[in-house]
Amino acid sequence: MTALIASLPILTVIILMMAFNKPAKIVLPVGWAAAVAIAILYWRQTPLTTAAWALDGFLEAIGTFMIIFGAILIMNTLKRSGAVTAIQRVFNNVNPDKRIQAIIIGFVFGAFVEGAAGFGTPAALAAPLLISLGFPPLCAAMIALIYNTVPVSFGAVGTPTNTAVAVTSQAAESLGLNMEQYRMAVTRITAVGHSVCALVIVFLGVWVMCRLFGPDRKGKDALPSLPFALFTAVVFDTLYLSLAFFFGPEFPTLVGAIITLFIVILAAKKGFLCPKEIWDFGPSEQWDVEWLSKTEVKRDTDTGMNAFVAWIPYILISLLLVASRLDWLGMKSLLTGSFFRTGIPCIFGNDSVNWTWNYGWCPGIFPFSLVCVLSFFIYRMSFPNVIEVVSDTVKQTSGAAVALFFGVSMVYIYRNTGMDAGLTDHSMLYVMADAVAGVTHKAYIAISPFIGVLGAFMSGSNTVSNTLFAGLQFQTAILVDLSPMLIVALQNIGGAAGNMICVNNVVAVCATTGTAGNEGRIIRTNILPCLLYCVVAIVAVGILF
Repeated sequence: MTALIASLPILTVIILMMAFNKPAKIVLPVGWAAAVAIAILYWRQTPLTTAAWALDGFLEAIGTFMIIFGAILIMNTLKRSGAVTAIQRVFNNVNPDKRIQAIIIGFVFGAFVEGAAGFGTPAALAAPLLISLGFPPLCAAMIALIYNTVPVSFGAVGTPTNTAVAVTSQAAESLGLNMEQYRMAVTRITAVGHSVCALVIVFLGVWVMCRLFGPDRKGKDALPSLPFALFTAVVFDTLYLSLAFFFGPEFPTLVGAIITLFIVILAAKKGFLCPKEIWDFGPSEQWDVEWLSKTEVKRDTDTGMNAFVAWIPYILISLLLVASRLDWLGMKSLLTGSFFRTGIPCIFGNDSVNWTWNYGWCPGIFPFSLVCVLSFFIYRMSFPNVIEVVSDTVKQTSGAAVALFFGVSMVYIYRNTGMDAGLTDHSMLYVMADAVAGVTHKAYIAISPFIGVLGAFMSGSNTVSNTLFAGLQFQTAILVDLSPMLIVALQNIGGAAGNMICVNNVVAVCATTGTAGNEGRIIRTNILPCLLYCVVAIVAVGILF
């Protein structure tokens, strides 16, 4: 009974999102209010202690939100300045085969955008580019979503993985785990799981395209692209794994994708491992009417910008991230020092509740916001254009901000309801985990990634999925005697896989491609690749770890 009551806020969130199609920005505040009520009225925790942990959660979400804001700000700067159009021109003459174009743009370029920005931007950028190269709009939307999986856990310079680690840090420290070793363990297991999945998903995306949108509707038409698909996956995996194992979650997607992009573009131009016969969709007059855009899509600004100039912000971001994370010129020591740190000790007089924020180490501030300001000058943007960029970013991130702040605060309440509680010394999170452990036992390893999928499907974000469920996964792993690092990594992988079916991303890419009304069709199609992705990850991680 106690476990059921503890689960009511999360069940409320799930029901409102899935059954009533309510957005996360509305649902998560409701879930938060329910968690507060249960903590005070049922757990009999003092209102002041509950308020302290709730505020601590709100404050903790600032850093993650700044990463989202900074990443989207950069993306809008590129779109408004004409840089995105210049980048798109690079791909126009790479290779005429649509299967090769899907792999390079949908997977590799999408991965790069994910590494730099994340939060739904890859599909929203890669899909229009595919359309400009002659892809049916519905196909472009579907393919962009399928490919937005492998890169996601390390997207926005590692935000989802770092969030999973941060959410579970208190529990990890209570076990005596070294936090940096714990973070690297989660990163490495996550990277291995995704890398094995990449060997499957790169080709699977092409197979789905040929099967559903090809002139003959035959999946076997994808087979000639298999060598190039495997080549791309192996190149990406080699960089992805190396960066994850040696440097952590910030670099695998961003740096791995940009290097892979140049390698596969060169290979495609030379025809290396490419099909000998060119494959296309057939005359557009013969396309199913459901494949086409139903509304006019706003085109990106084209200022005739040079391609190299267009890439400058991303080059600067990559260099500054590497320089700071590897402590070139003492940058790491400076940014992590007390000068760039703020906080609030003993929130509401509670000695156990202390918030600190090292804002110099937040990628949303350094380098995203810094590079964005520099880009205003590099691109010679007018003041009205700058105001428009900032205004668009505020509008785009406002919903995510509400969901994120209330989601993190709710999790902090869940984790800390054992403090000053009259009912039990155990938190709401522990009670729920104990109930799950009692039902699943060792079989929990086969369930954990699907919880991550559920979180992403509900919230539209691997980061928010990890915020909601990583703590539960960690606690359950301990209770069923499984490695908490392994289970948190599977949660992280599942949250990434859920991106291809999550409502927010599907709605966003349909709006971007003008195919609104096809959301249900995309989710029904992509759910099988999503489930297959999780099964492959479970087998890979289970065998290798």
